[in-house]
Amino acid sequence: MLKKIHLLLVKAFIRPFFVTFFVVMFILLMFFLFKYVDDLIGKGFEWYVILELMYYASASNVSMALPLSILLSSIMTFGTLGENYELVAIKSAGISLQKAMMPLLVLIVFLAISSFVFSDYMLPKANLKFGSLLWDIRNKKLSFLIKEGVFNNSIPGYSIRVDKKKDNGELHNVMIYDHTGNNNIAKIIIAKEGLMSKDENHLVLKLHDGVRYEESSGKGTSYNPRQELTRMRFKETDQKFDISSFKMSRTDEEGFRGNTQMLNLKGLTQKQDSLTKELKVVNNSAASNLSSYYKQNNYTKGYTKLLTKVREVKAPVLTTVPKDQKLAVVQGALDQANSIKQTASGRMTDYADRIKQIIKVQIEYHKKFTLAASCLLLFFIGAPLGAIIRKGGLGLPVVVAIVFFLIYHIISTVAEKSAIQGSLTPFFGMWLAIVVLSPLGAFLTYKATVDSALFDVNNSKRLIVNFFKRFKKKSTVKSL
Repeated sequence: MLKKIHLLLVKAFIRPFFVTFFVVMFILLMFFLFKYVDDLIGKGFEWYVILELMYYASASNVSMALPLSILLSSIMTFGTLGENYELVAIKSAGISLQKAMMPLLVLIVFLAISSFVFSDYMLPKANLKFGSLLWDIRNKKLSFLIKEGVFNNSIPGYSIRVDKKKDNGELHNVMIYDHTGNNNIAKIIIAKEGLMSKDENHLVLKLHDGVRYEESSGKGTSYNPRQELTRMRFKETDQKFDISSFKMSRTDEEGFRGNTQMLNLKGLTQKQDSLTKELKVVNNSAASNLSSYYKQNNYTKGYTKLLTKVREVKAPVLTTVPKDQKLAVVQGALDQANSIKQTASGRMTDYADRIKQIIKVQIEYHKKFTLAASCLLLFFIGAPLGAIIRKGGLGLPVVVAIVFFLIYHIISTVAEKSAIQGSLTPFFGMWLAIVVLSPLGAFLTYKATVDSALFDVNNSKRLIVNFFKRFKKKSTVKSL
């Protein structure tokens, strides 16, 4: 009996989980396309390059899609069971809610462990591929795509303009300025029609019914202020443009491997240790450089190791300086103070950069664990919440899941930003959302265990209807 109930719950959970996971991933990929549409459209990329970029970008979306899918599918599963009175039947058979949730808890623990392994091994590699590919795409030159009514200067040495362009490559009223000559005088080509095509390294324009204009200096070896204009008419000609520089070359990924988001736990630990050592070197260097300005020399004059007694100056220091030397002493002190200020400001900037890098490393380190913890937390919120509201389908469960996930996401985002700025420690900033919502999960689990009517839609409707009835009676009595 118990095995059949466990099998029923697992089957009821898996279907909405996969559906919601892929729906959320699709929505996040659409947001990704909207964000990087300017970097992808109009640059002549092959379709598989964009598909590869989307594939690597989807890996970073798992940290948001997986917890939301677990929350939504758990609410839908237990909400459907409660709506169909199957939870009542399970409890009447002497099986508690905790025992009924046990197979799903095992499944969620497996998903949590898998998410940790994914974030530690797969996600850094995907971020490395995504970062290097996006760098190549953003640094690729502008496309040679010719737009209507606009002079296009993306091909070096040429300026091209067309009035109309069709999808099959037909061009109308083509004008080309050729600046590749040595005399700095542009050659002009005007054609009524043209056809655009390209091979591996060249863009080819087959022009029809046009004129070529060329200006050159006058004849003779001596200086001649007069210039010659040559006009040549043609029925058909080909104009080739070198576009080999537009081909995207892949950057070596080793240059991106040291980034924080592209490291696993071992790499993050090593990077934090190296940054800590560098910070210690910076502090020691700053201390030794600045202390030399404030150290009092108490050696006697000459070549001796005997120390003199430290002189105590009780009055203002300038009173001990001769009058004819005060101006030089004050100027020297100001110069020394400015030097100290510049040295200290440079060291402080270097120190702040090192501290910020260490904070980012610690945040990324805790992210490897918070993804797994968020899966467990949102399950303990979603499962009892579905048993309490007793509504299945894609109506109320979706609204409730989005509300609770937004609360979790807002808290975690704000806490992470605060940790980056130094307002919170990295540990507390990354675990704040889980710490805040864990009592809520325990409270909902307790309420679901004791069959509480919390969030009961029928009771809420009844209360609202009774309120309006009382309000209507009061208004009727006042009018009489």
